[in-house]
Formats: sequence, structure tokens, C-alpha cells
Amino acid sequence: MLSPTPDPMNRDEKRAGAALAAIFALRMLGLFLILPVFAIHAQSIPGGGDMTLVGIALGAYGLTQAMFQIPFGIAADRLGRKPVIVFGLLLFAFGSALAALSTDIWWMIGGRVLQGAGAISAAVTALAADLTREQHRTKVMAMIGSSIGLVFALSLVAAPALYSVIGMNGIFWMTAVLAIAAVGLVTHVVPPAPPLPPGPKPAFRDVLLDTRLLRLNFGIFTLHAVQMSMFVVVPGLLIRYGDLPLAAHWKIYLPAVLASFVLMVPAIILAEKRNKVQPVFVAAIGLLLVTMLAMGFGGLNFFVIAGGLLSFFVAFNILEAMLPSLISRIAPARAKGAALGVYNTTQALGLFTGGALGGWLVKNFDAGAVFFCGAAMAALWLVAAATMAPIPARRTVATEPSAHGILETKS
Repeated sequence: MLSPTPDPMNRDEKRAGAALAAIFALRMLGLFLILPVFAIHAQSIPGGGDMTLVGIALGAYGLTQAMFQIPFGIAADRLGRKPVIVFGLLLFAFGSALAALSTDIWWMIGGRVLQGAGAISAAVTALAADLTREQHRTKVMAMIGSSIGLVFALSLVAAPALYSVIGMNGIFWMTAVLAIAAVGLVTHVVPPAPPLPPGPKPAFRDVLLDTRLLRLNFGIFTLHAVQMSMFVVVPGLLIRYGDLPLAAHWKIYLPAVLASFVLMVPAIILAEKRNKVQPVFVAAIGLLLVTMLAMGFGGLNFFVIAGGLLSFFVAFNILEAMLPSLISRIAPARAKGAALGVYNTTQALGLFTGGALGGWLVKNFDAGAVFFCGAAMAALWLVAAATMAPIPARRTVATEPSAHGILETKS
């Protein structure tokens, strides 16, 4: 008999979700740990005085991520998820080692390019979808998305202190070691992937041109472009207008990050428990827009910068948790790998574009131009999100065991 409510996550689903979120977080650590300190560190290495090159070094990771997400997703469909994830983590580790050994900005860019070539995001999220039943898939996708926000927040707090102790080379060596540790999680903790469900596979063109997926893809592009461009200028503003040395930036980041996690909880509860996903999603984009405008108009004031960081973290954490969950709801069951490949490609393009654009804007204009550009992108996203078709509610599903794991039945 079908139950009107979903049953709890089983042990394997919890293990898979936690392990895959940890793998995703360890990979993103290589990007996030350098954000608060790299623009300052670059001034001490040959070629680091050119802010355009500094922005490219920050965003180069995203460029190769964009190039390889879809090929890695296709390879994961053909060769299996786990081998592709392991290969990508090893590439990331080699890139981290190259960056640690770099002697100028060009070698640093090379290391970042190789780091980004380990484009495992689509394979990881596809494996998460494989290992969880429909009624729990949104939870696991949100868990992975939240891990990104958590690692981002912790990186902003920890990076200045780590930089003062082990330097930039030490940070890169640490991320290489963590990538190797993530390989162990893949091989020894994550359960094996089940067979793909039967049925025809949607054409890639249909996934690529789905209007709701296009709007979500534009959203993740915007979110990460704004994030990267913002952190080209924020460390310098904290030093200049707050008279705060780099090693003390955690005094701003830590309270803002902790408060943002407290403030985001009611929004997530409202979205999921009361079926207000779309209003909360649109409101978070609106908060991002207001934040960028406030920092653009008042960015020479230390208190405006600090308050802007708080509201940015609130918006970022909500959106980073919700976007992959929404992709998992909307994408066709047999095309989730393709949909997630496109999604992660646009995310990576946002990383590269934000870093390069932020460096160019601050070099040719000023910090305010970076924030106003971010506001313009957020405004476009707000229009796209507010006019998209209704987001489907979470489905109620009953399950029965089958020969291959779980047999899903819509109620």
C-alpha cells in the first residue's frame, strides 16, 4: 500500500549525500581559499602588478571548468561516474602542485588552468542523483549546494590566517593533499552507482534549450561572476577604508558568515516546508541586486562594505543551496547528467568571466564599477527568474525494493 508521505532517507543515501558533498566541498576549497588573499599576494610576484592578469589568474580555473564539464559528463555516462571523478581530482591535485611551485603570475595562471581541468561537478551531482530516490534527491542536491556555501564561508574566514602561517604556496599544497583525500572518499565511502533507468534519452538540444533550465543556468553564471569580481576588490577595500590588515580580515568575515547562516534558515524553511520556493528564490536575487547597488554607491565606507558582505552571504548561501535542487527537479530523469553538465559549465564560465571582468573594471575604472556591473547582471537575473514558469513542487513518492535498488512510484 502506498504511503502518503515519503519514507526517511536510508543509510546508503545519507552516506552518499554526505560523502559527495564533502568531495564537492574539497574541490571548491581550491577556488575559495585564495579569494580573500590572492589579489594582495599577487603584488609580491613577477607580473602580479597587472590587475587584469590577477583577475585572469582568479578566473582561469573557471575557464577550463567551462571547457571540460560537458565532456566529463559524457565520459561519466559512458565510463562510469567514479573513474571520471577520480581522474578529475588527480588533475586538480596536479594543478594545485603547479600553482604551489609557480614563480610568476603566468605559471600561477597555468596552475589554475590545470586545477580547473578537473571538471567533476557534473559527474558528482549525476552520481548523487543516481544514488538517491526521487523523494530525497532534492535534499541531497541542496546538501551539495549548501556545502559550497559553507566552504566558501569558511574559506573567507580561514584564508587570511592560513596565508599568514603557511603562505600562498602552502595553501596550494594543502588543497592538493585534500584532493588526494577526496579520492579516498570516492573509492572507499561512496556506494557504487546503480544502472541508469530504462527508456529513451532526451536529445541534448532539448536539454540545452529548455527555457526554465536556461534561466537557472544564467542564474548560476551571474551568481559566480558577481562573487569572483567582488573579491577582486573587497580585500583591498577592507585594507584601505577599514585600516584592517589582511590577517585580520576574519574579524569581518566570521561574524558576517555566521549571521548569514542564521538568517538563511527561515528562508529555506519557508521555501521547502511551505512550498514557497519561487518567491524565496526571487527574493534572494532581489537581495543580491540591492547589495550590489548599496556597495556601488557606498563602497568607500567601511561599514557599508561590512554590511554588504553580510547581505551578500545571505543571498549567496540561499541561492547556492537552491539552484542545484531546482535543476534536479526540472531536468528529465535520463538527461540529468547533460543538464548538470550545462549547469556546471555556465557556473564555470561565470567564475572566469567574473575574475577577468572584475580585474579589467578595477584597472580601467574603479571598485564602484565592479559593484554596478554586478548589479546590472543581478537585475537581468531578477527579471528572468520572476517571469519563469512555475517551479514544480516536490513530488510525493512511495517506494518498494527491487532487484536494482529502489522502484519509484508516483502517488
